[in-house]
Amino acid sequence: MTPLERIRERAINNTDVHVVLPEGRDPRVAAAAVSIAKYKIANVTLMGKEEDVLAAASEAGVFLDDITLVDPEQDPDFETYVSEYYGLRKSKGMTPDQAREIMCDPTFFGAMMLRMNRADICISGALNPTAHVLRAGLQIVRTAPGVSVMSSDMLMFAPDKRPPLSFADCAVNPDPTAEQLAEIAYLTAQTHRSIFNEEPHVALLSFSTMGSACHELVDKVREAYRIVHKAHPELIVDGELQADAAIVESVGKKKAPNSRVAGKANVLIFPDLNAGNIGYKLVQRFAGYEAVGPILQGLSKPIHDLSRGCSSEDIINLTAVAALQATK
Repeated sequence: MTPLERIRERAINNTDVHVVLPEGRDPRVAAAAVSIAKYKIANVTLMGKEEDVLAAASEAGVFLDDITLVDPEQDPDFETYVSEYYGLRKSKGMTPDQAREIMCDPTFFGAMMLRMNRADICISGALNPTAHVLRAGLQIVRTAPGVSVMSSDMLMFAPDKRPPLSFADCAVNPDPTAEQLAEIAYLTAQTHRSIFNEEPHVALLSFSTMGSACHELVDKVREAYRIVHKAHPELIVDGELQADAAIVESVGKKKAPNSRVAGKANVLIFPDLNAGNIGYKLVQRFAGYEAVGPILQGLSKPIHDLSRGCSSEDIINLTAVAALQATK
């Protein structure tokens, strides 16, 4: 059994978690919802106009017998959510009419369901761009206490039984500061531990290994290491490390022989969004890894983003991961 199969197995019969899928008019989402409910990975709410959701289910060839359907505009909590959203955003110039219009958007309505404790997880992005999902999370759910920046963790599963990896940040922060990079490293380590039940070994990646190159881009990574190591001395973290030194034991021994992380890293922290996004897609396409995520980190409630190219299996896998986190 592969690590991803084990995660899905652990998530089965998890009836204490409620996931809301705002994009019910997409056949992929409808099909995933039926499987999530069938295997009791979570209780499921599909959102959208009833005729659109039923048409998507028909196209997918599934029946929504065990699925709750919610049309935001017809929901009994709609006006309450409009009022709550207006209260959150009126200082930004929001009007009641604008709040009502935005609450008609299923992703924003789903985020409000989390805020109002009506659901445990919201997963969107099959039809909406990442920025739309992030906006709903930041405006409604908001970051957790003590967290300054939202980030993301892409879970990378090998096509064989090799251990999974966590890649961050691959979806949110274009050019994090050293302080933000340090926070991303710590949050990603916590995500990795919560999902895989193993000790994270965190590598802060660069084009330099332990001073082999001098540049301000390397300086940022070194400073991030200093910050996270000082704040969390218990964390197994090192940097700066080149990617081969981080994950190949023979290379790690040559380039960083005194490092506790070199050659053993299972959490890879990229210096910026260019590197992270390009890196995970190359590994996915050329090495055959399955990418699950991005798992959004740092929010007070779990909202997760899908790729618009996702499959129903991707949605099921992300829900299984999120359900395990919600249970913990």
